[in-house]
Amino acid sequence: MPCNASITVCRLCHFSGHPYSLYETDTTRFWVHYGLVILGAVLALVTAVAQWRDPAPYGKHERKDQNWGPLIPQRLGHFLSDALPGVVLFVLVFVFYGTQNKNYINYIFLAMFLSHYVHRGIIHPLIMRYRSPRVAIGITLGGFFPNCLYHFVNADFIGSAEYHSNYYYDPRFIVGVILFCAGYVINRLSDLKLRSLRDTKDSINEQYQRTRSYDAMSNHTENKTENPGCTGYYIPYGGFFELVTCPNYFGELVEWIGWSLATWSFAGLVWTLFCAATFVPRARHNHAWYKSQFDSYPPNRKSLIPFLF
Repeated sequence: MPCNASITVCRLCHFSGHPYSLYETDTTRFWVHYGLVILGAVLALVTAVAQWRDPAPYGKHERKDQNWGPLIPQRLGHFLSDALPGVVLFVLVFVFYGTQNKNYINYIFLAMFLSHYVHRGIIHPLIMRYRSPRVAIGITLGGFFPNCLYHFVNADFIGSAEYHSNYYYDPRFIVGVILFCAGYVINRLSDLKLRSLRDTKDSINEQYQRTRSYDAMSNHTENKTENPGCTGYYIPYGGFFELVTCPNYFGELVEWIGWSLATWSFAGLVWTLFCAATFVPRARHNHAWYKSQFDSYPPNRKSLIPFLF
């Protein structure tokens, strides 16, 4: 057999089954990991049912008649719910709880995960203009505890799985990484678009306040004109906002589909299911909210998945 053909056959032999070795069955480590994976699957199902009925009470769906505990700064809440589990816990579990037989594939997965959560849990809270400066501690903890569960099992998996040395030739890895990167770009661009809308809103408010001050000085009367958009929202346009109401959710969902495919793990799968259990109902509620608030809301725009849902 020619040398090149031999190499090709060797690479293809890893395309089927599990592209890694993991814990031995019937060990404590095995049952802890897959027990938490099962718990994660159950939590995803419960979350889907609960949030399909009623959206989580923050942002557009915040309710003043519910008490979720003391208020903390929104940026601090975002850091606690995302950066602590997604960066600090993830790295600690990967380094100290995972096995020592890691290769570059494990570190690629670590870099992928951190690329999302360093931005999501640290950079995003610092640059985002929040509509409300404070959030209830209960809302923060509602994100913190599930994230701890899912991030633990994913860090445990990618820190312990001994991937085949030539897994980078596997279509699961290649397609998964491409999806993750594509979703990452969609998610980031959509977040920047939302931030720019809030910059626009702040500019309008500032201009309005200057106009009121000028009119008051000129006419010595109070200006009764309503401030357009002083507490409201705007319809986003451009990019994937032309297709769906929540392209930031769509992008992140694509990211985690790519993650679960590339890692080829149940840990990645249950995390993706939990994200879907959150994004699908919330996108549905957000879409209905926009349609109820804006008569001119684009009728062909879908909630989450372009052309489908």
